[in-house]
Amino acid sequence: MTFQTKRELLAKTAPRYREASRKKKTVILNEFIASTSYKRKYAIRLLCMREIPSAKTIKRPRARYYGKEVEEALLVAWAVANYIASKRLAPFLEELMPALQRHGHLKLAEEVCSQLISISPATIDRILRPWRRCYQPRGKSLTRTGNLLKHQIPVRIFADWEDTKPGCIGRCVFI
Repeated sequence: MTFQTKRELLAKTAPRYREASRKKKTVILNEFIASTSYKRKYAIRLLCMREIPSAKTIKRPRARYYGKEVEEALLVAWAVANYIASKRLAPFLEELMPALQRHGHLKLAEEVCSQLISISPATIDRILRPWRRCYQPRGKSLTRTGNLLKHQIPVRIFADWEDTKPGCIGRCVFI
């Protein structure tokens, strides 16, 4: 059921619902929920409104400002900068872009270069999100505790202290 048809059904059902008795309201509400798949409390709120809200046009997301060229250049710059965080990468791009072009790593149009220099850290994070997952460590660490040092370092408990050896001062033993 589309949004428009739900609004039309609401316009027909709401006056009938407001004038009905308590038992009939339950029946009307159950029918309305079954046909629109709204949650119960939301449906009650809609049916009790005196004025039915007009159907607003649904805005689609705006077109992308940064294109594929900006994304590819940003990936190269990020790799050259050793995958640093976006808050550090954003101010560094102003110096990095001319250097990458000078050394032949990138060939960018003036518009793409100006977009890269003016990009915000949050936008960099959004663009690099799919690639950050590739560079994150996964799984458990492969380092283990060393058993060699455990056997080489003598550990003494309270009862094992020998105070009669020479070189003993108080509770410390110098070997």
